Amino acid sequence: MGGKFPRSESGRVYEVTDPKNNWLANAPLSSRKDARDAVVAARKAFGGWSGATAYNRGQVLYRVAEMLEGRREQFVREVAEAEGLSKSKAAAVVDAAIDRWVWYAGWTDKIAQVVGGANPVAGPFFNLSSPEPTGVVAVLAPQDSSFLGLVSVLAPVIATGNTAVVIASEKAPLPALSLAEVLATSDVPGGVVNILSGRPSEIAPSLAAHQDVNAIDLAGADEELAKDLEIAAADNLKRVLRPQTVDFTQTPGIERLTAFLETKTVWHTTGALGASGSSY
Repeated sequence: MGGKFPRSESGRVYEVTDPKNNWLANAPLSSRKDARDAVVAARKAFGGWSGATAYNRGQVLYRVAEMLEGRREQFVREVAEAEGLSKSKAAAVVDAAIDRWVWYAGWTDKIAQVVGGANPVAGPFFNLSSPEPTGVVAVLAPQDSSFLGLVSVLAPVIATGNTAVVIASEKAPLPALSLAEVLATSDVPGGVVNILSGRPSEIAPSLAAHQDVNAIDLAGADEELAKDLEIAAADNLKRVLRPQTVDFTQTPGIERLTAFLETKTVWHTTGALGASGSSY
């Protein structure tokens, strides 16, 4: 959180086990206070991250992918334990997650060309639309895809200049916590990604109702929790990305990139227009 690894405000932990109920680790059981602190860190980091050039953000995210590649064996082991996969299947998942991170990193300086542009208008004006990040985004990571799913929902949020507060998979948080180590030791500024482990049912409602959270991705919420969070988010007009059935092994489109973008449209006079055209 905020580039640091503080203890949970509550001091609580919970046991993380593998699918065969073997103990793996004790993970922090985050509280609502931890969630509020994460929002403060994300808001503080938003100005610098959103104000960086798209090219710079891309280079930072490429560096994260390099560091993930350097710790590949660790992630393979953690994903295998967390999801009950063989080593070969876990390796395929980790390789796909690294490729997915690279894929989104490549979009940082291209998405504006796809969703922005010049609009034809009647009159002597330039009319230009450009995408801008929404702000602080709360992300409920998928429960059953502890690493590939996590990367698939987190990377597009920060690639477009938003900052994130992420609730990791409750039953398999260890790959997410290792990803937090990678982010903290890379060039990603502190506060851009804030990862919480614990119970989504306890943490998410305070994020959905938080007035300084601009959007929420409900990817990891079950049907009942998602409905409650949508109601809480409606009170302050948050953008809400509803949970969907997604095969994270498939190549993603740009829907998650555009889900947390706003469009800014600017009008500007063209100046004097003569027989030969604009004076520009």
